[in-house]
Amino acid sequence: MKTLSIIILSYNVKKKLLDCLASIPKHSGWEVIVVDNASTDGSAQIATIKNKTNLGFAVGNNVGIRKSLGEYVLLLNPDTIVYPKTIETVLKYMQSHPEVGVATCRVELPDGSLDYSCHRNFPDPVGSFLHFVGLRRLSKYSSTRVPNTIHEIDSLTGAFAMIHRIAGDEVSWLDEDYFWNAEDIDFCYKLKEKGWKVMYIPDVKITHFKGSSVRATASGRSRWAIDSTAAMSTFYRKHLASKYPFLVNSLVYFGIKLLKYFRSIKSFL
Repeated sequence: MKTLSIIILSYNVKKKLLDCLASIPKHSGWEVIVVDNASTDGSAQIATIKNKTNLGFAVGNNVGIRKSLGEYVLLLNPDTIVYPKTIETVLKYMQSHPEVGVATCRVELPDGSLDYSCHRNFPDPVGSFLHFVGLRRLSKYSSTRVPNTIHEIDSLTGAFAMIHRIAGDEVSWLDEDYFWNAEDIDFCYKLKEKGWKVMYIPDVKITHFKGSSVRATASGRSRWAIDSTAAMSTFYRKHLASKYPFLVNSLVYFGIKLLKYFRSIKSFL
């Protein structure tokens, strides 16, 4: 068995994929598996596994995970740059903390600001409403002030998620009902239910050129509008609907449909 398997799911970001691969340090106990989701830009030539169609984030990563041999699995987006000691530091932390099911580092956008997706609370009706109407500071969904110390969080981003294989196996990895978006939140939610910890390690970082695959195709933005809202509905139905009365659920589903409409309109502008 390998110590670490790095799974990179790629879709039409050949240049960024090459830069990402170049930033990953070489270790004899590590393996790198590139899964291509039917790219049209030549990315498939680099891939270890070539999917015939775009299977989405959850299914595509699961394909790579099933072929991997590592005790730990790192899901890494192709539009990222990994800095020295980042992977080693997170891996060492997990090896010395067996109660941790998944961990991430500080994920920065190109301007140096924090990608809020790497440090999230689980959504709830009120918090999600405030978040998506632009009142993020009042929402518990994402954190505007993040402590610069190692600490437990609700949810991280699939752009950099180091997972203990035992934990991933216990929750059957990524839920394939999601095409793209929210599968990382769902995964963390399931881990928490099983008693595993989700940790944020800000001592090291990556840079994330967020949304590169979405921008790579003409239909990317409209597809994102559909998939992102479908993911919200799926997560709510699976994990939250049973906790709220019918009226609240009806308002939530109506709000998601409304958001899908506005996002679809915006995607064509």
